[in-house]
Amino acid sequence: MNIRKETEEKALVIYVEGRLDTTTAPKLDEEIASALNGAENLVLDLQGLEYISSAGLRVILATEKKMAKQGKFVVRNANETIMEVFEITGFADILNIEK
Repeated sequence: MNIRKETEEKALVIYVEGRLDTTTAPKLDEEIASALNGAENLVLDLQGLEYISSAGLRVILATEKKMAKQGKFVVRNANETIMEVFEITGFADILNIEK
């Protein structure tokens, strides 16, 4: 899994590529935790994400809960496979998802 951070129009954007699973989820969790200090807007760009497991979903849910207290959280560019996982698990109803 590759993680890249950029700033776009007052938002921190974290790009995730590869597989977000039990092995890689802790790395993403650490990257997000270190980036959240004072961040009002966070975008998680999943365009390059090929697979997500329950461990990855937990990281995204924890991020949603943290950002609900301090700003706006958007998930964008999820492919059809990832969107299907979000829909089946109910995450599509919880998350602010942009295409």
